[in-house]
Amino acid sequence: MSEHFILAAIQAAPIYLDRQASVEKAICLIAEAGRKGASLAAFGETWIPGYAFFAFAESSAARWDAAQLYLDQAMTIPGPEADALCDAAKSADVDVVIGVVELESRTRGTVYCTNLVIGREGRILGCHRKLKPTMEERIAWGEGRGDDLTVWERSYARISTLACWEHQMVLPGYALMAQGTQVHVANWPGGEPATVPASPEALWSRQELLSRAFASQGACYVISVGGIITPDLVPEQFRSLAYSSGAGSLIIDPRGEIVARAPRGEETILTFEADPSVIRAAKTACDSAGHYSRPDIFELRVHGVPVTSLVPVRGEGRCNTKDR
Repeated sequence: MSEHFILAAIQAAPIYLDRQASVEKAICLIAEAGRKGASLAAFGETWIPGYAFFAFAESSAARWDAAQLYLDQAMTIPGPEADALCDAAKSADVDVVIGVVELESRTRGTVYCTNLVIGREGRILGCHRKLKPTMEERIAWGEGRGDDLTVWERSYARISTLACWEHQMVLPGYALMAQGTQVHVANWPGGEPATVPASPEALWSRQELLSRAFASQGACYVISVGGIITPDLVPEQFRSLAYSSGAGSLIIDPRGEIVARAPRGEETILTFEADPSVIRAAKTACDSAGHYSRPDIFELRVHGVPVTSLVPVRGEGRCNTKDR
């Protein structure tokens, strides 16, 4: 870590409930971020094929239709869409973190809120599934697991990612700080839905608050990026289910100060030139898992063993099902 590098928050709307069209738009935006010289470009939560807006609506035939289309338009990883995104990252020479709706390949009946991490070499570095969907999101997404709380070593910095209210959970963030994250992507759907009884300004403040807290506690840069949603952006038959939420993406320095802010609700690529010396200076004051920790008092254990509901029993000619 010696050279300055550019961070990019891609604040834009996907093509809702259209996987292929969203991928094509993402490819164009990745290329644009590359032209801006970005080392790392980040998209909002479940950007492909869009946030599960329908989960917050009352039960109806339209909501059931939207839910099944959401499943149909989810991505498999690996898969052709992931390959196309890898090619785009390689062509643009930029690392990419993008939120996707990931289809469970075994059952094909569950999707996850997944952050897909792609290297500029054109390969998948890893994925992180959101550990706990928030409130009504549990109607749409399954729960993630602990084996993908990962920090990736890149030439310019160590990078990590969490989605939305995982920053409210506290412990996932510490698991990444303990691995020495230096640049963190915090992605959001674009604010929380209007059905929550608070003003849009207050809701946005929570996103800003949690992102700034992570930057300060982790002594790392944070790209806090959200998408955009309005009823006119979703397919016509589902507009009665949608709400309006425009992101106001941020880039935050390792002391928790906002150094770049995107206009709310406008499609843009927000960039900032990051300085590695600022990361090092902040960590000298607070290295949360190093000199600013007390391992003699506190210990965090992360259980990262994948589990399954179907376990073959050898030699008995049958299968056991287990609720895990």
